[in-house]
Amino acid sequence: MSDCIFCKILAGEIPSAKVYESGRVAAFLDIGPMEKGHVLVVPKRHWPTLADVPAPLAGEDRAVWDELFDTVRRLAKAALRAGWAGANVLQCNGEAAGQTVGHLHFHVIPRPAGGAVPPAFESGAARYADDAERDAVAAKLRTALADVLRDEGV
Repeated sequence: MSDCIFCKILAGEIPSAKVYESGRVAAFLDIGPMEKGHVLVVPKRHWPTLADVPAPLAGEDRAVWDELFDTVRRLAKAALRAGWAGANVLQCNGEAAGQTVGHLHFHVIPRPAGGAVPPAFESGAARYADDAERDAVAAKLRTALADVLRDEGV
């Protein structure tokens, strides 16, 4: 995509501090890091969000997908090996979820020992009013998932 900043980085039109690159996937430091070592892992295929990844995955799309997840896993492991105490893996879908670049990507954010966990990761930040509200949300998601599975022939 000619207007996608990540596609421009992948094409070498915009410089980046690459941590990893293959024919299918690249990982580079985020220019607005949450922590030093914050890496973005992107497929070289332009899929705007997770919802845009084709299903069922097959052929080269499957190979890209598998390498994308392997790279995320390996970078989280590398953060530990490099001396950080932990790592967050974050993936946002759509502007309402905080996605600022319309190209599928994962954040691998190394965390130091004793560092504060960002509020977005705090458990209990959004509590249900009661069990009925919780059950209604679960039912809504089950119905939507059943629709997705049907659409994908699963």
